[in-house]
Amino acid sequence: MDFLNTMLFGYYPYVAITVFFIGSLARFERDQYGWRTGSSQLLRADELRKGSNLFHIGILLLFIGHFVGLLTPPAVYHSLGLSTSAKQILAVVAGGVFGSVCMWGMVILIRRRLTDPRIRATSSRMDIFILLLIALQLALGLLTLPVSIYHYDGSSMLLLSEWAQRIVTFRSGAADQLAEINFLFKLHLFFGITLFLVFPFSRLVHVWSVPLGYVARPYQVVRRR
Repeated sequence: MDFLNTMLFGYYPYVAITVFFIGSLARFERDQYGWRTGSSQLLRADELRKGSNLFHIGILLLFIGHFVGLLTPPAVYHSLGLSTSAKQILAVVAGGVFGSVCMWGMVILIRRRLTDPRIRATSSRMDIFILLLIALQLALGLLTLPVSIYHYDGSSMLLLSEWAQRIVTFRSGAADQLAEINFLFKLHLFFGITLFLVFPFSRLVHVWSVPLGYVARPYQVVRRR
């Protein structure tokens, strides 16, 4: 079990991140035609708009919450007057709200893609797989919330945070932090890491092309009728 724990949470994250970056670059260089979402927005557009908005709002807030929550050293939020247990409660409440919003959108998108014969016909196996993988990851995240409430002292959160910080700073002993942690957290982490692994081979690559510069453009195009 120690060997498996070390492989999954000590080495696997680096394998996934390497594939994430190199695979994305290779796909951009070799398959720019496939660098798209494969939109089906002309079919059941209202349902797509609702599901997509809910999903993207939820997933963006979840990503920011996980990024800040896992990589912020305890000394930083303690200096702001936030105790470990208070941060735990904040994380549970925010995760529950944002996760529910995201899951609501995901259910709409999955139902739309699987129940409409025309949309199903234009969907690849990877399109369906990635939707189901994200839905599974969201479900596991929501299932960890009762466990987090039970450990209201934030002990599990501190271990997860220490694991993440050791991974991103290339320090040894990252996997050891998760040796005794609840199995649900381990599943949630495993599938989260797996998302990075399959990212370059799915429609998720369109994330790299988000037009952030469009928001801060110094001009506005106006067409006259």
